[in-house]
Amino acid sequence: MNIIETLAKELGLNVPQVERTVALIDEGNTIPFIARYRKEVTGSLDDNVLRDLDERLKALRNLEKRREEVKALIDAQGKLTDELVAAIDNANTVTEVDDIYRPYRPHRKTRASVAREKGLEDLAMLILSQLPEYTPSIEEQAEAFVNEEKGVASVEEALAGASDIIAEEVSDNAEYRKKLRALSFEYGSLATKAAKEQDSVYSMYYDYTEAIKKIPGHRILAINRGEKEEFLKVTLSIPLEIVINYLYNEVITLSSSPARKYVSAAIDDSYNRLIAPSIEREIRNDLFDTACDGAIKVFSDNLGHLLLQPPLKGKTVLGFDPGYAHGCKLAVVDRTGKVLDTAVIFPTQKNRMEDAARVVKRLIRVYKVDVVAIGNGTASKESEIFIANILKEIPENCRYIIVNEAGASIYSASALAAEEFPEFDVMQRSAVSIARRLQDPLAELVKIDPKGIGVGQYQHDMKQAVLDGALGAVVEDCVNAVGVDVNTASYSLLAYISGINTASAKNIVKYREENGEFTSRAQLTKVPRIGAKAYEQCAGFLRIPGGKEILDNTGIHPESYASTRALLKMFDLTEESIGTSEIASLRSKVAKKGAAAVCSELGIGEPTLMDIIAELEKPGRDIRDTFPAPILRDDVMSLEDLKPDMLLDGTVRNVTDFGAFVDIGVHQDGLVHISQMCDRYIKHPSEAVSLGDHVKVKVLSVDVAKKRISLTMKL
Repeated sequence: MNIIETLAKELGLNVPQVERTVALIDEGNTIPFIARYRKEVTGSLDDNVLRDLDERLKALRNLEKRREEVKALIDAQGKLTDELVAAIDNANTVTEVDDIYRPYRPHRKTRASVAREKGLEDLAMLILSQLPEYTPSIEEQAEAFVNEEKGVASVEEALAGASDIIAEEVSDNAEYRKKLRALSFEYGSLATKAAKEQDSVYSMYYDYTEAIKKIPGHRILAINRGEKEEFLKVTLSIPLEIVINYLYNEVITLSSSPARKYVSAAIDDSYNRLIAPSIEREIRNDLFDTACDGAIKVFSDNLGHLLLQPPLKGKTVLGFDPGYAHGCKLAVVDRTGKVLDTAVIFPTQKNRMEDAARVVKRLIRVYKVDVVAIGNGTASKESEIFIANILKEIPENCRYIIVNEAGASIYSASALAAEEFPEFDVMQRSAVSIARRLQDPLAELVKIDPKGIGVGQYQHDMKQAVLDGALGAVVEDCVNAVGVDVNTASYSLLAYISGINTASAKNIVKYREENGEFTSRAQLTKVPRIGAKAYEQCAGFLRIPGGKEILDNTGIHPESYASTRALLKMFDLTEESIGTSEIASLRSKVAKKGAAAVCSELGIGEPTLMDIIAELEKPGRDIRDTFPAPILRDDVMSLEDLKPDMLLDGTVRNVTDFGAFVDIGVHQDGLVHISQMCDRYIKHPSEAVSLGDHVKVKVLSVDVAKKRISLTMKL
């Protein structure tokens, strides 16, 4: 198999393009670096395509490795033929390769292996030859295999042992298994029954059947969890006549042969005892893998949009972590993220509510708080009402917003939080985290395990290594897409920068603390563990505002600094014009001269030229600034206030396989089912909305008792 050609065909790319990209990956370049700074080499492939290519490259190389292993194992037995080599080379999956290897694999003790030890293989082959007639008869010839010393006491035992061998031969046939797997998937169904007489969240699956090929991934994950928690019994049901008739047609060569009854019985036994349980496991594993892939994609999309939510820049924020018995913890954070003050109040206790209001008013007044960020956990509704009433009473122009605090408690109890705020207790750290995740979601959320952020489904039921890899890639892409101020970033944030790991990120922070702020990107090479390769990978993603080199605050890579200065000189511009109205004419001047001519003179490619111009126009730009800003509120609305047909503004908080949950300001997200998203047919909600989108919705129904809100986007 030519892996490069296969990749090109599967991804719709040309062979030289894939060849060059694979070479970049093999040289140890990161995906963000390749996507941003090697566009000429890859043909401007984005990070999503590059990650797909990278994953598929690994899978194909693993397949090739398994092919070679199996060839070597069969060859060691002296049984490798040209036909087997061709079959192995043509296998498209590791499962198909293993099916071919199955007859040659060292078997544990089976009924067939025991029968072979008793010398019954010749009898099995005699029956399997299915002659038009047997003289003497099969039963008479079986008498020759009766041998009490070998444990064959009768003709019946000899025939039974031979049938066991035939059953295993049928089961081990790779072509049969491949076809039976396909038939099972095409015509089979998955059925679930209640495993115990007890109501549960799985009650809809207590008597449920659906075709295997139609069942959506989120149901597979729900059913698997219900089975694991022992609420459900799960079976695969395949029409027996379809699979058995296929085997009869393949294995029985002469229907009139006296051997037919033995061969038929062996086929039935082979399917029921050996093939069906194995195929069922394989199909359920395949369903699980497919469901995981789909769920991980949704989780990754949600996480990416969450991380790239626009920061609320230049605002002083009062973080408000709600609670009952232990009170509400407050933390005032200035516009740079520095903690100015903390407090504990008890607004849910009537005799302490006045004191609580006095404390909040003082904090807002003294520190000129712009926004109160209220966590959406326990006591959030009461806290929201409390804050909304206070804002009506004070002259200051302050508003509030409900912040998803998922994962804040995980961060608060972490070693990282203890390292950042050793003098604070867990709840105070949580209040700081809530405030900071409003100011800069990306910088704060990278401190938390992505699985704890709460924008996925069934994340604990998936293959954790695969999930961790996918989510880690999303965080890496987001951090590098935004860029990081090397003088203010935590090591948690720096560790996601291309070419930097946790150890080198800590070294950067340590160097910064010991030597003062970085004044140039070039200084990074003095940091331990930042060698030439690491510097090449990370430099373009690190920003140094106000440094010695103006280009260090742009996404222009140091390798292109000389070309950038030559470009400015070419059109009589200076470094002082960067980011000013004077630079606005550069794009038109380049177009007038001809981009190809400019590139030829500078010795760079056109994608790099266009990227340089974009960075010169807006140095230090933040891609998140173009996204919708968070919706701030000054009054509270409750679930009871909602009525059918009300039109509301909302923010998408989570996207699932069946719809999207939208925050409409009542402390309970409403569900827009996929059928209520748009007038056209869509396969998945992500075709219509993304996490963080601002949408207009209409209330369809409200169930106050169950706290369920049904919404529509079909206005």
